[in-house]
Amino acid sequence: MSNSLMALALVATSFVIALAVLLSFALLARGRRHSLLSYKQAEESAVVFLFEGEHLVDASREGEALLSSGHRTGTEWAHLSGLLQPRFPGLRDWIRDLADMGEMSLPSADGTSRIDAEWHHGVARITLVDAETAEGQVELDRHALTAMRHELDTLRATAEHVPYMVWRESEDGLITWANRAYLDMAEAMEPSDDTPPWPPRAIFDRPRLAAVEDRNADEPRRVALSLPGDDTRHWFDIHQEQLGEETLFTAAPADKVVRAETSLSEFVTTLTKTFAHLPIGLAIFDRDRKLALFNPALTDLTALPITFLVAKPSLFAFLDSLREKRMMPEPKDYKSWRQQMSELEAQAVDGTYEETWALPTGQTYRVTGRPHPDGAVAFLFEDITAEISLTRRFRSELEMGQSALDCLDEAVAVFRPGSGVLAMSNNAYAEIWGNDPSTSFEDMTITEASINWQRLSMPTPVWDKLRRFVVSPGDREEWTASVTLKDGRVVDCRFAPMARGATLAAFRIAEAKPEELRPMIAAQG
Repeated sequence: MSNSLMALALVATSFVIALAVLLSFALLARGRRHSLLSYKQAEESAVVFLFEGEHLVDASREGEALLSSGHRTGTEWAHLSGLLQPRFPGLRDWIRDLADMGEMSLPSADGTSRIDAEWHHGVARITLVDAETAEGQVELDRHALTAMRHELDTLRATAEHVPYMVWRESEDGLITWANRAYLDMAEAMEPSDDTPPWPPRAIFDRPRLAAVEDRNADEPRRVALSLPGDDTRHWFDIHQEQLGEETLFTAAPADKVVRAETSLSEFVTTLTKTFAHLPIGLAIFDRDRKLALFNPALTDLTALPITFLVAKPSLFAFLDSLREKRMMPEPKDYKSWRQQMSELEAQAVDGTYEETWALPTGQTYRVTGRPHPDGAVAFLFEDITAEISLTRRFRSELEMGQSALDCLDEAVAVFRPGSGVLAMSNNAYAEIWGNDPSTSFEDMTITEASINWQRLSMPTPVWDKLRRFVVSPGDREEWTASVTLKDGRVVDCRFAPMARGATLAAFRIAEAKPEELRPMIAAQG
């Protein structure tokens, strides 16, 4: 029994001793870290960090304030080195020699500060020292520091909330700073559950962003980007600006612009193909009255060479070339021609210019001027020679047909189908009924004509029957009748259907028989 109690007491004593040793080591490590943190810390505002590997063990108040700035990316050391990299190029490579060297110093690129690094038993002490303050030359004003921090917070918030990507690159292509939009896009390009590393991956290939000879530096470059699992190509307009030894890039989304430009290009292509097959010549002059657009039909109609049109001549040069080619009416003199061309331009801008050009070559053109957007003006040249010839031929045939009707002794009147409007009549019709419809600008219907006939004749049902006959849409048969005029003459009438529903009304004065003439002669005696 006594042996068991002695063994138990021995175990308890050993446990207490081990615990005391562990506590001693913990307190010793804590004291050592505290001493490292406060070692050579001459100012309360010193920026000091203690690292074991890439893990942050402790930091001064100003150091914690520095680490809280910006977005956390990767480990504590990756985040800190990312913040300091712009001022201390090559920091990551430089710190690798700290375990061998023991103590190292790295000045900033602008010489205003430095990093002092010390190695103590696996713990790295990193101190950010302002060079001027360390030499006792400048004492930083607290109010100035507060104002600077406020401005920094404002600028950081602005950069983080802009709806496009912004980042900076060093001369060797290393990303030294990026806003939230860029980091989100970089993470979307390589999605991972791990904390994203710093620096982030380059989203855009640098060779594609290289400067191009004879290129405007302010002109953006358009780059397409495809996201994993998304077949849609996303477009960005990338601007760059040189800032010292680094380059600032911005990538604004351009998907809507690309879609609009594609739609516009397709629309212009469609218009171009349409214009290319139009038989009407098209010439569009811009607001400076330079030829901006023309189609192939213009060269065929005007006989102007392609080289002349491609050179974008002015409107007056274009019209002057037409005059030299005799492709416009011959002017009386050059002064009056210039005046006419000035009026032509003014009327085209108003949209009121439309003329028929009878060319010395015998051709006839219809020229129309119309206003165009943004102060431009468009001219349309249409060859209407065949149309004019057909119209003249048709008019000649009408005149010939009218002349043939006038040569007939029988009075003739033709009425159109449906409406019953008088289409044509001859001279004999005017002699019998005392009315020449060709001298009136108003249409005469069958009703109006029959009222005139009824006024000059004795009562008869013929005119009512004729009115129904003219407007009847069905099949009709020719029929005849006789009416007596109030002067005693008898008119033989013939009514016949014509093609397309028209109606012919023919009238002839009947020759009186001898026994019928005696009462008339006696009445006149």
